[in-house]
Amino acid sequence: MINRRDFLGSMLSTVVGAGALGIPRFSLAASGSDDPYDYILTAEPADISLVPGGVTHALCFDGGYPAPIIRGRQGKTLRILFKNRLNEPTTIHWHGLRIPIEMDGVPFLSQPPIAAGEDFLYEFVPPDAGTFWYHPHVNSIIQLGKGLVGAIIIDEAEAVDFDHEEVLLLKNWHVNDDGSFSEFTSPRNAARMGTPGRWETVNGQHKPTFPVPAGALTRIRLLNVDNTLIYNVAIPDHSAWVIAIDGSPVDQPYPLQVHAMGPGMRLDLALVTPVAGELVRIKNAKGRLMFDLVNLQAEASAFKRQTVPVKPLPANPIPKPDIEHAETVNFVFEWEGAISPADKDGNSDPKFWTINRRAWDKMTADYIPDPVARLVLGKNYIFNLRNNTPNRHPIHLHGFIWKVLNSNKKEIVPFHTDTVLLEKYETVQVAFVADNPGRWMYHCHVIEHMKTGLMGYIEVV
Repeated sequence: MINRRDFLGSMLSTVVGAGALGIPRFSLAASGSDDPYDYILTAEPADISLVPGGVTHALCFDGGYPAPIIRGRQGKTLRILFKNRLNEPTTIHWHGLRIPIEMDGVPFLSQPPIAAGEDFLYEFVPPDAGTFWYHPHVNSIIQLGKGLVGAIIIDEAEAVDFDHEEVLLLKNWHVNDDGSFSEFTSPRNAARMGTPGRWETVNGQHKPTFPVPAGALTRIRLLNVDNTLIYNVAIPDHSAWVIAIDGSPVDQPYPLQVHAMGPGMRLDLALVTPVAGELVRIKNAKGRLMFDLVNLQAEASAFKRQTVPVKPLPANPIPKPDIEHAETVNFVFEWEGAISPADKDGNSDPKFWTINRRAWDKMTADYIPDPVARLVLGKNYIFNLRNNTPNRHPIHLHGFIWKVLNSNKKEIVPFHTDTVLLEKYETVQVAFVADNPGRWMYHCHVIEHMKTGLMGYIEVV
């Protein structure tokens, strides 16, 4: 079933404008079989070019960066044969997908780590359409930092009306001028907002310009696959509409102004590209300043769109929580500020962050800490997420999609998400139905925060 597709790993589409044909750049091509959504995915060391004249000894999927885009269809079985060709164990987590716990990719909690040289078949039926991504959950600072990140796109059960698509991965690399890696973390930065990289890229290129067909109704899928940075996405000189947040369609599309994306978060936009020769400039807003992320340059095409059809994408089948009868569970995210004693070899494992006054302990095959909460299968819950720190935290729960209800800092039009960006000293309420049994990881997606305490898991039984 899978072996006949071994050739797919090297078939990256680099055709200019391929998205207009329904195959985005960097997508794994489909075979000629009846089921185009089976893939081979290999994690392996690879040399890539990021900075001019430099070589970066990265960790990549299928030998390069950006990683192949995996595409599935809503409600249809997706089979991905994963091959670990690293020199250490790893797993793959499918961020944002509501799938069985056995496929969630958290070592020990949901599956044994996949040893070097071993293979594992991930097989699941994605219930939701949208923009998601995949990454390891082992040695995350290094494995993600060195390039093991990629997009997984689940197409709607029925095709939606777009002429073109761009999938754009935002990542700031920890590299020196010669392409070698710099330090990924330090205790000082881990106790604050994390250690930023110094080479900002979109799809592995620094401030690139990508060609797009003119006059095309275009879906832009933005993914923040960075370890640390929060991007404030804006398109100041061109009209764009927000159509989905973190994979979930919004009830009513609205004009993009500035949208904050913490690590792990995604944003889908709809726009009509300008006439040939003009640019769509996508920027990162920092205060009143706007910095270039990526330009899309319109080239002559047969498309003649004038305006964006302002209608919502088809809603995903997310269970509707019964707010009136939901049980409230409180979570407080705080700074501990302690450093664990060095072990017998002189190594130290700093712990700076806590959930309900507990810092995450190490997890092994023989030891799994207690959950931060136990939920009853099928019951309705409201999580009260309270950030008691002067830092921002993108809080992510595996296996579920929340409905964001309100905030003490800003007005909220309720929307669905799997990752909530908590502003400093902000409290946000989210609701959901605990309909997916298992032990589900629950953490901040600033990877240094996660690794220094801000992680736990929810058990649903």
